[in-house]
Amino acid sequence: MSDGRKPYIAGNWKMNLDRSKALDLIKTIKGRLGDGNDREVAVFAPSVYLADVSAVAQGSPLGVGAQNMYYEPGGAFTGELCGTMLREVGADRVLVGHSERRHVFGEPDEWMSRKIRAALRDSLLPVLCVGERLEERKGNKTDRVLKKQLESALIDLQADEVRRLTIAYEPVWAIGTGEVATPDQAAAAHAFIRKWIAQKLGAESGEAIRILYGGSVSPDNVKALMALDDVDGVLVGGASLKPDLFLPIIEYDS
Repeated sequence: MSDGRKPYIAGNWKMNLDRSKALDLIKTIKGRLGDGNDREVAVFAPSVYLADVSAVAQGSPLGVGAQNMYYEPGGAFTGELCGTMLREVGADRVLVGHSERRHVFGEPDEWMSRKIRAALRDSLLPVLCVGERLEERKGNKTDRVLKKQLESALIDLQADEVRRLTIAYEPVWAIGTGEVATPDQAAAAHAFIRKWIAQKLGAESGEAIRILYGGSVSPDNVKALMALDDVDGVLVGGASLKPDLFLPIIEYDS
C-alpha cells in the first residue's frame, strides 16, 4: 500500500439482501465511517435498491455503485441500464467486467472498453475487474490472461482518465470459494498490472492507479493483503453483507 494512494474498501452485494437488510447495513456502516479522508468506502448494490441506498447514505462519504451497466446511452435494450439512469438514482460508480458477468453471462472482452468509455461519459467511476480462472492459473497463464483483459478494456483510455479508473484483481478461483491468493500470488498479479499500466499510459499513471484485491476477503486476511505494496484496497463479496464482518475489514488498521 503506497502512502500516495488512498485505501479503497468496496463491498459487492451481488444478488443478495432484501431492502430492509440493505438499508440497515448502510445505516450501520454510515454510523461508523469517519470523514472519508483516510480511506474510500463504497458498496455496489443491486440496481433496484440504488435509490434507497443512496438516500440513506446521504450526508456521509460512502460511495454507492451499480454492479453493471450497458454501454449504449439508451434505446431498445430490454432489461439493461445506461449510465444516466444509474446516476439519476444516486450511483457514482460502477463495476465493469466482473468475472460473473464474463463467465456466467458471457459478456465478451470487447464490451469492457465500451462500458468504461460509457461510464466516464456519464460521470461514473468505473472499477474494472480482471482475473484468471483456475485452469489458467495452473497453466501459468495468469499474466497472459491479465494482459489480454487489460488491453481490450483500456484500448481507448487516455493517461488523464486513469485517475477516474480503479482496477480490481479477482482470481476467479478465489471468488466465494474460501480460497485466497497467497501474498506472493497477489503481489505478483498486482505488480504485473501496475507495470502494464505504467508501460501503456506512463509511469505517473502506473503509480497513481489503485488496484484492489478481490476473492474471499475476510477480517482474518485483510491486514496481510493491505500490507502488500501494490494492493490499494479490497473488493469484498460475501463478507460485505454482514456488519460484523464488513466493519472490521473497513477498519482493518484499527
